[in-house]
Amino acid sequence: MRISRMVFGAALACAAAGVHAVPVVFSAAGPNAAAIQATVDAFRASLGALNPNVVGSFGSGRREINWDGVPNGFSAPNNLPGNFFNANSPRGVELSTPGTGLQVSANAGVAPVEFGNIDPTYPGLFAPFSAQRLFTALGSNITDVRFFTPGSANASLTNGFGVVFSDVDLAGTTAIEFFDATDQSLGNFFVPQALGNETFSFLGVRFSEGSVISRARITSGNQVLAPGNTLTDLVVMDDFIYGEPIPEPSTLLLLMLAMAAALDVRGRRSLS
Repeated sequence: MRISRMVFGAALACAAAGVHAVPVVFSAAGPNAAAIQATVDAFRASLGALNPNVVGSFGSGRREINWDGVPNGFSAPNNLPGNFFNANSPRGVELSTPGTGLQVSANAGVAPVEFGNIDPTYPGLFAPFSAQRLFTALGSNITDVRFFTPGSANASLTNGFGVVFSDVDLAGTTAIEFFDATDQSLGNFFVPQALGNETFSFLGVRFSEGSVISRARITSGNQVLAPGNTLTDLVVMDDFIYGEPIPEPSTLLLLMLAMAAALDVRGRRSLS
């Protein structure tokens, strides 16, 4: 029983990290990139050094996606494969949406920039934080982000995740919700607004207990990019910044975690 108790203890420790995860929030908004730069850099520093885009986990540090290295064939007017940043450029992220697809904006000279391929007014609404590509979901304002050991199908966890947004006009609409390895919510955090067009907002959340985030759900505004749609609040994304993905606990450990929790509750009841 000694080994079992040790395993149960480890499982309970993992559970406690998720249940009692304390978020540290980094947020800023303003009319230009300079207005959020210091906050973005502070979030980067809190995660650690930038790691190269190679397979495997470094165990610490951070990864980033700025979209600018996406080939033209996977950019507007073409869609982006959801596993591009795990299979093609291994950074441990796979993307999905309940909508119709995912798209990275075009470079100048290839197609209209800043999603002008969808509506010609959009380049007047949005601006890139790191020139010159942007990112959006199509047919939905929801983007789901799941973390993997880079270059593999092994689900992983990260200790923090942040996004740069462009043109957040309304408060309490654009948000990021985080989930742990058991798909329980770690909290829903709203992105600050910045009135006007071609503005920037940033939200990054790091959990002080370590790597507890299995996935993040991004809600970008309350409108969907579509021809003729210029209603408030259309929002697109730029840089993704996140802690190095590390392997998440196995299914067996999660089952033992549940058993340990049940035994703990039973033991408490017997003592009461």
